[in-house]
Amino acid sequence: MFADLFQLKTRRAPDGIDRAFVREVHVSHRPPPNPRVEKFILICWLLIAVKHVAVIWAVHRYHVPFNQLWVNAPTFLLGLLATVVYYRAPS
Repeated sequence: MFADLFQLKTRRAPDGIDRAFVREVHVSHRPPPNPRVEKFILICWLLIAVKHVAVIWAVHRYHVPFNQLWVNAPTFLLGLLATVVYYRAPS
């Protein structure tokens, strides 16, 4: 909470002091997760796992001159970000 330093300097009564207090609180419960979306997330994670295995196999099989993490890490991080946003998003 920031102090109203201008009010302190002028020594006048603050306006709307009754608005500074909480009068009501409404709590809304989060809706239950959608089973179709959760199944879609699971399928996407399975596809990401298959892609990881395929990339690791291809890099070792064909001796590609870069690390497989250059392909796998962004895929994993984007999937993780999307999953976290879905489960932590406010209702």
